[in-house]
Amino acid sequence: MKKTLFLFVISLACFNAEAILTPLVDSIPMADGRKLAADIYIPSGMSNGPVILIQTPYNRQISRIAGLPMGIGQNLNAANYIFVITDWRGFYGSAKAAYIGSPDKTADGYATVEWIAAQTWSNGKVGTWGPSALGKVQFQTAKRNPPHLVCICPSVAAPQFEFNEYYPNGALRTEYVEQLDQLGFGLTTFLMGHPYKDNAWNFVEDANDYADSIKVPCFMIGGWYDHNTQLMMDHFELLRLKSFFTVRSKHKLLMGPWVHGGHGAARVGTSLQGELNYPNALDKNDSMSLQFFDFYMRGISNNWESNFPYIYYQMGQNEWKQSTSWPPAGIVPVRFYLTGNGILRNTPPGSAKDTISYLYDPANPSPTIGGPTLRNDLSQGPFDQKNVESRNDQVSFTTAVLGQDVVLKGNVTLHLKVSSDRLDTDFDVRMTDVYPDGRSMLVNDAVMRMRFRDGFTQAETAMMVPGKVYDCKITLPATCITFLSGHKIRLVISSSNYPRFNRNMNNGGDMYPGNSTDSLNNPLTVFNTIHLDTLNTSYADLPLMDYAASASELISAHSPFSVYPNPAGTTLNLNIHSSANPVKELLILNQTGQVIMRMNALEADSKLDISALNSGLYLIRISTDEGVFSQRFIKL
Repeated sequence: MKKTLFLFVISLACFNAEAILTPLVDSIPMADGRKLAADIYIPSGMSNGPVILIQTPYNRQISRIAGLPMGIGQNLNAANYIFVITDWRGFYGSAKAAYIGSPDKTADGYATVEWIAAQTWSNGKVGTWGPSALGKVQFQTAKRNPPHLVCICPSVAAPQFEFNEYYPNGALRTEYVEQLDQLGFGLTTFLMGHPYKDNAWNFVEDANDYADSIKVPCFMIGGWYDHNTQLMMDHFELLRLKSFFTVRSKHKLLMGPWVHGGHGAARVGTSLQGELNYPNALDKNDSMSLQFFDFYMRGISNNWESNFPYIYYQMGQNEWKQSTSWPPAGIVPVRFYLTGNGILRNTPPGSAKDTISYLYDPANPSPTIGGPTLRNDLSQGPFDQKNVESRNDQVSFTTAVLGQDVVLKGNVTLHLKVSSDRLDTDFDVRMTDVYPDGRSMLVNDAVMRMRFRDGFTQAETAMMVPGKVYDCKITLPATCITFLSGHKIRLVISSSNYPRFNRNMNNGGDMYPGNSTDSLNNPLTVFNTIHLDTLNTSYADLPLMDYAASASELISAHSPFSVYPNPAGTTLNLNIHSSANPVKELLILNQTGQVIMRMNALEADSKLDISALNSGLYLIRISTDEGVFSQRFIKL
């Protein structure tokens, strides 16, 4: 099979080339008489015992080399559990069990659990484990309630199949769908047939909403950099509200500073994530999974029940914390206003008219750099966004240097006032943590396709009227981070984040001509505007704890320099405020990020000759001891 599949599974455990596990190989009969291939791993000297079941579409035999999960690796005889690993119906060793139509994984999971319980080497207690697709199938198995299923431990997975999972705010997750197709899930046909929320979506969403069917304790494991974060948070809350009353209080959720995994070095449980390192998060998922299984499967008194429902990692502070609710008690929304000089501040704008604009060319989209990606040619996790922020097809809004730690837990929501000169366009937002050394590390991101601003059914969609101001509400996935004193909070707004999201062609026509997930037919360059004045105010609500607004504005909320007139003809006046001295460098960049002009020695008031510049939008950037500051101007 594809190299991708090997990398996906090999990353689930540490590779040890010196040992290869040799399982018992068996086949498990299903209700229709077909059989699933199974590898059975029994520790030496264990006549019978509790069993952990892993159901995979990625070839069960890879575990013979990659080893067993939860730190066991090839050291099978040190394990306290028997492991059974099966290939899904229609995959690898179970290929002959395929039939026309979609396999009923709930029925197959039920039959597998009950077959295991009847074997002489089993003591009748079965739990399940696995990440991603191996996690989703655990929910499907638990839905059928096999009598001998004791507990489940799904990682970076939730059972929902929702419109917003694949079309968040109306824009297709291009790289995600492409990778799922490469892995053999083949969702493109359905997705291209249903780019709006219709009855087909209503049916599949209802069919995959079954928290009320779960009767066993569930230990969910997720990551703040995973693409399933919000799905998991939503489903965990449903489990606590709707699952059988006997287990509602027993479910627990572990959220670490982790990516989804599947390729590369980073995965759930590693310390290295993207360009950041979290040493005290190393293998926390493994140790807590074993604690969970030991409590329910082996009856060990290990204080498992003393853990709160939410066990989470506070990035920035780099500490593990627990809470009985999410967001935790004490969180309140704090409003930060976007201003025309690129400052993100607590005080509302005072200008009666202020805007900031940028161009977006679908043929030259803003690139995806890290984040909650899946495709194996893309990086995952927190990466510096300097190559995004250096482009002219974005606008950034940054707080002053923080004079205190700013503790964020929950969902950031942007309320933008926007206009465009085209019928349809996207607004993409990235939130970053700006370090004192200038690194702008991605925290999370989101998108809004403007034709879907009023809803996701086809009847609710509407084109934009060029020049008209619209509300654009974007809610980012849940996260948990402390922006440390000396850092800054930044919001980067553009109209693309490609290939994470499908690029809008801005023409108001068919979004996916030819049923292509990544077409570029008749694209139009767009001029998008964010309104920032007293009448049309753009702001972000941040869920913060113990926040004192004044402490974040130790530096003047005003830009350390101004330019006028704007638009400008042949001369641009530059006024550098005294607080900005000394200016180390001034750059003027064009729309592709190319440096057009560079100056190192500047007077407080300077006149720049821009007569040689072509008409268009430019970025002027100055570097000072306090940081890097930018403004845009238009050359007539």
